[in-house]
Amino acid sequence: MTYLFRRFIILIIAAFCATQAFAVNGTVTSGKIDPLPIAITPFIASAGAENDAATISGVIANDLARSGYFKPLPPDSFIEKITGFDQQPNFGSWSQVKAQALVVGSVTGAGEKVTVAFKLYDVNTQAFLGGSSFTAPSKLSRRLAHKVADMVYNKITGFAPYFDTRIVYIDESGPKNARIKKLAMMDQDGFNARVVSNGKDLLLTPRFSPTTQDITYASIGSDTSRVFIYNIDTGQKEIVGDFKNMSFAPRFSPDGQKVILSLLTDDGRDANIYQLDLRSRQTQQITNVPAINTAPCYSPDGSKIAFESDRGGTQQIYVMNSDGSNQQRVSFGDGRYSTPVWSPDGKYIAFTKQSAGGFGIGVMNPDGSGERILTEGFHNEGPTWSPNSRVIMFFRDTRGDTGGAQLWSVDISGYNEQRVPTSGFASDPAWSPLLK
Repeated sequence: MTYLFRRFIILIIAAFCATQAFAVNGTVTSGKIDPLPIAITPFIASAGAENDAATISGVIANDLARSGYFKPLPPDSFIEKITGFDQQPNFGSWSQVKAQALVVGSVTGAGEKVTVAFKLYDVNTQAFLGGSSFTAPSKLSRRLAHKVADMVYNKITGFAPYFDTRIVYIDESGPKNARIKKLAMMDQDGFNARVVSNGKDLLLTPRFSPTTQDITYASIGSDTSRVFIYNIDTGQKEIVGDFKNMSFAPRFSPDGQKVILSLLTDDGRDANIYQLDLRSRQTQQITNVPAINTAPCYSPDGSKIAFESDRGGTQQIYVMNSDGSNQQRVSFGDGRYSTPVWSPDGKYIAFTKQSAGGFGIGVMNPDGSGERILTEGFHNEGPTWSPNSRVIMFFRDTRGDTGGAQLWSVDISGYNEQRVPTSGFASDPAWSPLLK
């Protein structure tokens, strides 16, 4: 175990203890972490690769800083100038500027392809912690930077990576009482955003497949309700469900072979949960209760489903076996609970909680114990997990006719709440698995 990793574990334990001190229903947690000072040197560039090198080192610093666990030091504070990739660092110079970790790198090639290589050092012990190299088309230089940042993050924190990912969301424009909602996607840091629908139909709840770069979403037209699957890489779109009654909240099974969703009854009074097999296109009813049962989400192993239901008089979270048996309520705090989402590691269920005139984003254990509210405000909703189960993204709406929804993220400890940049209003985010 390296010195940096031991130091980081101590910080995480301290933050967790601070969180637990306030882990009572309805109270916002407030874990605090002292970010690790890290020096990311300007990457050495071969002729023609100067712009790529500047982009890559900047993206790495931005990724690590936004995680909340690192404090990239300003390059103009560096005493030593790294001029060669194989240059042995003068660790005394890096200690003098308070760096505890050091990243050096190079970018070679120009035109169609570039190669980025990096090395990571523990300044205190002068130990080489690892490194690697990646090659890709120059237009993907930001992805190369995310991959480097992922490896640095993993080496020091011990957490699985999450920077080389995408977010799909609903782009919103127009007056607040007549929003135009379009399907959009971007990198997890807000770059490379693009809209991929025309806004003619109302699009709701886009969700990623756990195994591919496919997404599923509901589309409400003037005379029909449909469930689509859209492949981000190919742009291919396919209707997998065409329903006479309104459909809501489609979400993939862990193996990507099924979609679970909610359908209104013929009289429009109730909604029940159905499972759609993508191979046979057959639907199977999972719940049959006179209530609004919706927002289903599989556990990562596919054995259970979390969902919301008002069968007890108010919205609450329930968990059942994947065949619909053993339906049990798990939320018992004051207020209404909705939008349950299982963490990728299976340890938690994230949720939206409405109480005391506000909306909070929280987490609980799958049996309902250990509830913690991470953030709250006027209107927070729609949590989605990073693939490493460390960060939750959600959307926050603002008061007034001119306000709108924006994307935010928060660490699972309640630390490092921050806005996720988008060009306009945005809601209903969903996080992709790691890209390949």
